[in-house]
Amino acid sequence: MHMADALLAPAVAGTMYVLSGTAAGLSVRELRKENAPEKLPVMAVTSALVFAGQMINYTIPGTGSSGHLCGGMLLSALLGPHAGFLSMIVILTIQCLFFADGGLMALGANVWNMAFYGCFLGYYLIWRPIMQGASPAKDRANTRVRIIAASILGCVISLQLGAFSVVLETSLSGITDLPFVPFAGLMLPIHLAIGLIEGLITSAVLVFVYESRPELLQELGTEKAGSLPAKRSLRTTIIVLAVTAAFVSGGLSLFASSNPDGLEWALFGNEEEGYAANMGLNEENFGKQSAVADTAGKIQETTSLLPDYAFKDSDSAAGTTFSGLVGSVLVATVAAGICIAGGFFRKKAGKGAEHQTV
Repeated sequence: MHMADALLAPAVAGTMYVLSGTAAGLSVRELRKENAPEKLPVMAVTSALVFAGQMINYTIPGTGSSGHLCGGMLLSALLGPHAGFLSMIVILTIQCLFFADGGLMALGANVWNMAFYGCFLGYYLIWRPIMQGASPAKDRANTRVRIIAASILGCVISLQLGAFSVVLETSLSGITDLPFVPFAGLMLPIHLAIGLIEGLITSAVLVFVYESRPELLQELGTEKAGSLPAKRSLRTTIIVLAVTAAFVSGGLSLFASSNPDGLEWALFGNEEEGYAANMGLNEENFGKQSAVADTAGKIQETTSLLPDYAFKDSDSAAGTTFSGLVGSVLVATVAAGICIAGGFFRKKAGKGAEHQTV
């Protein structure tokens, strides 16, 4: 769902930067109140895992399309909405600048569409209400069902909202080749399928964490989950997630589907494989051109050292593996660095403990 700059007018792109920036500022303010040092390594490793997951496009059968993990629900369930949102900003910014994945002018819109809904609406409207009724110490099976239900429902709804926002943003930008109703008629159904698969992936990761260290899940915390026996130490759990991120980004990424993702499929179709043209846009020349977009494109050309997750002018599989591993390490390092520089999760003495979140 990474939007290109050509899909947005500068005024719309600027508005989305303001909205996403405001949400980021509020998140920074809230994170400075937290007293949870264990979240620092969890934030680093789960951010890397989501980056890795976004490299794996999975085929949507019978459509000629593919989808990939967004990750907002996964991160907010483990870190809370504010830390999850900042983690998503790190992921999307690094994808944009170093791998030319999503436009630089469109970055504010991509943060809003792919991060805001999962991290905030998905958390507060889906995850929290469902998980607050859980009694993990009394009924582990019921808690697992709640995790799975919240993951699937949250991913489906957040992707539907993100897909609808893409349609709305292009409409407000005056992209006349993308009439609102036909474009929405393509975007919403395909992202329903993508969201269902993402929900299953998210639930699998969260059930693993629940079985390993249940107190790491938001709305369970130590008060509800503290009496449950942990199958793995925190260190072992983090190592397993880190190894999984490395395996997915460095190895499994080589087997990602080559079909266009949901947004590309809606825009350009997949006639080469015998599927419909859909909106039938020309991949080389579509949307709006502007001086702002041209400038953003030039900046991105300079910063993208591994465009499209590959070595420049090379189709070598080693480029994909290298990009995945480097990107995962970079995301984890930047996420941890921001936490340290911002004083997030730092253990606070005295009254600071009152702000501890679960």
